[in-house]
Amino acid sequence: MDAKRRLVCHAAALAVAGCSAPSWSGNASAPAELAPNGRLRAAINVGNPILASRRSTEDPPTGVSVDLAREVARQLGVELDLVVFSSAGNVVQAVKAQQVDVAFVALDPVRAADMEYTPPYVVIEGAYLVRQDSPVRSNEEVDRPGTRVAVGRGSAYDLYLTRALQAATLVRAPTSPAVVDLFLAQQLEVAAGVRQQLEADARRVGGVRLLPGRFMVIEQAIGVPKGRRNAQAWLATFVEDMKARGSVAAALARHRIEGAAVAPAAPR
Repeated sequence: MDAKRRLVCHAAALAVAGCSAPSWSGNASAPAELAPNGRLRAAINVGNPILASRRSTEDPPTGVSVDLAREVARQLGVELDLVVFSSAGNVVQAVKAQQVDVAFVALDPVRAADMEYTPPYVVIEGAYLVRQDSPVRSNEEVDRPGTRVAVGRGSAYDLYLTRALQAATLVRAPTSPAVVDLFLAQQLEVAAGVRQQLEADARRVGGVRLLPGRFMVIEQAIGVPKGRRNAQAWLATFVEDMKARGSVAAALARHRIEGAAVAPAAPR
């Protein structure tokens, strides 16, 4: 099987089951790096509703990242362990400690110190939320002295805003889903996060609004522990195949995810 057809199969969750496993020609170390313990441990962050969610702590997670993790495991021919986290920061720590084998996280230069990345498979928007009576009307008005911005600790928006904001102050919630509640409880000026999460929170609490536009574009990719370059190379090919074949787009539609888009093909 040549490189172009290496990843031709789709899992039942993604498309048609029953295809043969991929060829490891030229990358024989990839299976051992992806599942060194004979099982694929995939970190799933249910704190990001674009990627995954679950109804309760007893229910299994579902979402785009879960579908992709299942397909990786199927092509490897190994069992899958879904390791659920409530925040991106905890996912990154698990990757750093090599407690998981793959993770679905946002690209960020700080995280690159601890993991190898694939190209992005999905892009989403970071947005700001304020109270209805707030004088702040645009993203450009947020970075001012006296403005306190609630953000999920260790999230992509936390890392980005830590670098980008010069005058405003960040106040960190333990997880991204807790941002708006912290924003309200502490009477902060702004909340930052994934647009879809903020839109859902706005419907839940009322009396708030999102600022128009976005303050950042967040590229979601698959990460592996630092040094697993063969695993990263195989997953990079996997991601490009899933995008090209429409599997990522189909997963977004299946899980009724709005406001996210399939990432462009990586440069050759």
